[in-house]
Amino acid sequence: MLKLKNFFKNFSANEAGAVTVDWVVLAAAVVGLSAVVGTTVKTAISTKANAISTSIAAAN
Repeated sequence: MLKLKNFFKNFSANEAGAVTVDWVVLAAAVVGLSAVVGTTVKTAISTKANAISTSIAAAN
Protein backbone atom coordinates (compact mmCIF):
# COMPACT_ATOMS: atom_id res chain seq x y z
CA MET A 1 0.00 0.00 0.00
CA LEU A 2 2.88 2.36 0.76
CA LYS A 3 4.39 1.83 -2.71
CA LEU A 4 1.09 2.66 -4.35
CA LYS A 5 0.70 5.79 -2.22
CA ASN A 6 4.22 6.93 -3.12
CA PHE A 7 3.53 6.20 -6.79
CA PHE A 8 0.45 8.45 -6.83
CA LYS A 9 2.26 11.14 -4.84
CA ASN A 10 5.15 11.19 -7.32
CA PHE A 11 2.79 10.99 -10.30
CA SER A 12 0.76 13.98 -9.16
CA ALA A 13 3.89 16.03 -8.45
CA ASN A 14 5.47 15.33 -11.86
CA GLU A 15 4.80 18.22 -14.25
CA ALA A 16 7.09 17.19 -17.11
CA GLY A 17 4.28 16.63 -19.62
CA ALA A 18 2.17 19.61 -18.60
CA VAL A 19 4.18 22.05 -20.72
CA THR A 20 3.71 19.85 -23.78
CA VAL A 21 -0.04 19.83 -23.28
CA ASP A 22 -0.04 23.62 -22.98
CA TRP A 23 1.88 23.99 -26.24
CA VAL A 24 -0.41 21.56 -28.07
CA VAL A 25 -3.48 23.52 -26.96
CA LEU A 26 -1.85 26.82 -27.89
CA ALA A 27 -0.79 25.51 -31.32
CA ALA A 28 -4.30 24.18 -31.98
CA ALA A 29 -5.77 27.57 -31.08
CA VAL A 30 -3.37 29.34 -33.46
CA VAL A 31 -4.23 26.94 -36.30
CA GLY A 32 -7.95 27.35 -35.68
CA LEU A 33 -7.73 31.13 -35.55
CA SER A 34 -5.63 31.16 -38.73
CA ALA A 35 -8.27 29.10 -40.52
CA VAL A 36 -11.02 31.52 -39.48
CA VAL A 37 -9.00 34.58 -40.50
CA GLY A 38 -7.99 32.96 -43.79
CA THR A 39 -11.58 32.13 -44.67
CA THR A 40 -12.72 35.65 -43.83
CA VAL A 41 -9.95 37.26 -45.87
CA LYS A 42 -10.59 34.89 -48.80
CA THR A 43 -14.27 35.84 -48.84
CA ALA A 44 -13.53 39.56 -48.68
CA ILE A 45 -10.92 39.36 -51.45
CA SER A 46 -13.27 37.35 -53.66
CA THR A 47 -16.02 39.93 -53.17
CA LYS A 48 -13.70 42.81 -54.04
CA ALA A 49 -12.29 40.96 -57.07
CA ASN A 50 -15.80 40.38 -58.40
CA ALA A 51 -16.64 44.07 -57.92
CA ILE A 52 -13.50 45.10 -59.81
CA SER A 53 -14.27 42.62 -62.58
CA THR A 54 -17.79 43.95 -62.94
CA SER A 55 -16.52 47.53 -62.99
CA ILE A 56 -13.96 46.76 -65.69
CA ALA A 57 -16.52 44.88 -67.77
CA ALA A 58 -18.93 47.81 -67.54
CA ALA A 59 -16.24 50.27 -68.64
CA ASN A 60 -15.63 48.40 -71.88
